[in-house]
Amino acid sequence: MSAKQFRFEDLEIWRKAADFSGLLFQIADKLDEKRKHRFAEQLRAAGLSITNNIAEGSGSVSDPDFANFLNISRRSVFEVANILILLTRERYLDPKEIVPILNELEEESRMLIAFMRTLRS
Repeated sequence: MSAKQFRFEDLEIWRKAADFSGLLFQIADKLDEKRKHRFAEQLRAAGLSITNNIAEGSGSVSDPDFANFLNISRRSVFEVANILILLTRERYLDPKEIVPILNELEEESRMLIAFMRTLRS
């Protein structure tokens, strides 16, 4: 991969979300194999929204505007968690596979809140 060119690439919140997005894509692929295409599509979209909004916000010209994008990203964290929890309840996913990801999502949420507070202060 080439040298970092964009601000978001240096942000721990983006790197962490990019790392667990690979796991979300793997889960979505498994859902596709089970013919649960709509769930797979929704999971991919919500997962991408986390990193996309961090990246988009990093291009803002003001810190309050960036914080708003981080808030959208955080809401997507909750959307992903909801999807995973419901799919687990319906036995489409193995709880043992999901718990570590839910822990990652919770940590991402806390990191986003902390960064938003920094930007708004």
